[in-house]
Amino acid sequence: MGIIITKQELVIIGCGAGGGTAAQFARKTNRQASITIYEKGSYPQYSKCALPYVISGDIASPDDLIEFSKTWFQKANMDLHLNTIIKDIDVKKKVITGEYSDGSVFEKSYTDLIIATGSVPSIPPIKNIMDKKTLKKQIFNIRTLDDATAILHEIKHVKHATVVGAGLIGMEMADCLVEHKIQVAVVEALDQICPMLDADIVSLLASSIKDYITIFTNHFATEAVFTNDTLKSLIIEQRETKKQQHIPTDLLIIATGTTPETTIAQKAGCKIGKTGGICVNESSLTSQPHIYAVGDCTEYVDFVTQKPVQVGLGSIAVRQGIAAGVNAAGGTYTLPKGFLQTFTSTFFNQEIAAVGPAFSTLKSSEMVNGKYQGSSLPEYFPGGKPILMKIAVALESGSILSAQAIGANAAQRINTYATAMLADMRIDQLKKLETAYAPPIAPTLDTVTLVADIADMKRQRKKK
Repeated sequence: MGIIITKQELVIIGCGAGGGTAAQFARKTNRQASITIYEKGSYPQYSKCALPYVISGDIASPDDLIEFSKTWFQKANMDLHLNTIIKDIDVKKKVITGEYSDGSVFEKSYTDLIIATGSVPSIPPIKNIMDKKTLKKQIFNIRTLDDATAILHEIKHVKHATVVGAGLIGMEMADCLVEHKIQVAVVEALDQICPMLDADIVSLLASSIKDYITIFTNHFATEAVFTNDTLKSLIIEQRETKKQQHIPTDLLIIATGTTPETTIAQKAGCKIGKTGGICVNESSLTSQPHIYAVGDCTEYVDFVTQKPVQVGLGSIAVRQGIAAGVNAAGGTYTLPKGFLQTFTSTFFNQEIAAVGPAFSTLKSSEMVNGKYQGSSLPEYFPGGKPILMKIAVALESGSILSAQAIGANAAQRINTYATAMLADMRIDQLKKLETAYAPPIAPTLDTVTLVADIADMKRQRKKK
């Protein structure tokens, strides 16, 4: 005899940024629906993006990162189960099978299902770092609250740390470790740190942080060296020359990206895309009716290129969570026709931000670049801070394709470009933007408009 569903039963697998947000917006949309959340970890929704700042001490305790407690979900009339693993999905019967922490197995019916299983760390082939399927002691990812807690415990005894991977998380972690007076080395297989940024932006960034840490670009981490079960060093190898050297290391952080966790989605027959994520549409709906997916386990399209990209930003996961929660609960919410991929970070007293695809992925023959070094204040007013912006513009249409910034209030200036891109504003319009001016606050013409002016002038000359 089949399970009879008498009312709307919304089930969410995962209570991270995407899953937790989906639950909240489902409840805002439908006050009567039954909402049940299953989370494999020990904590409800918390900020993974803030984990490095627990290490630095900017955030006092790992527990402070929990944004919505189990009690909060209970008060919102949502049933949250922690330490619970979902094993299977029967799409025909619309039933999931799971296992509680005590080993007991259960079934739960659903009318609509949201998959928010996130991602798992990508582990590079470094010899001697694994004990079966677990990283050895003194070696860590930085993906969970438990990771942060373990690193905080270990850090008291550390003099030399190495970070493998020079993306945003890797660089943020390097900065946070330096705050503890630790000597830090960063190892990156590519030819520059922050590979999502253009080379000239990175050059300025790298020169400003070289006194804080040692950077090894074009190097592979090949082997962890232990003495009496204690990590002592890391062997690295230069890509071209194959020359090897030992880096003193008593703490090793692996920050080499993530892989979408799609096991349960594949069991449900959801289509998996080119990047390895679950394919979702503008409603966050998968290829299976009544099954949505959000966050790091998914792929969507890039706003500019319309090519599939793996979702990896918390801001996008939240936006998808809103869409999935509203739609699964009977409302209507549509995502943009692609994500802008707007991001920002700060480390070693440098603020960076960007929107749009990497410049290297765009066709140079179909675009022009504009670059301008400005200041946060008029030249005559003391205390101004430098800001460098670079933008890419389509040659024929004048559409804004990408923008990057380093320096004072980089994020807010990039947000202006994100707004313009979403609104399909052309560069000849943006350059006329009237920005706020007062000598102690902002210059007469902001870097935002001056770099637009440069790009449009180059565009007009090239079109003649």
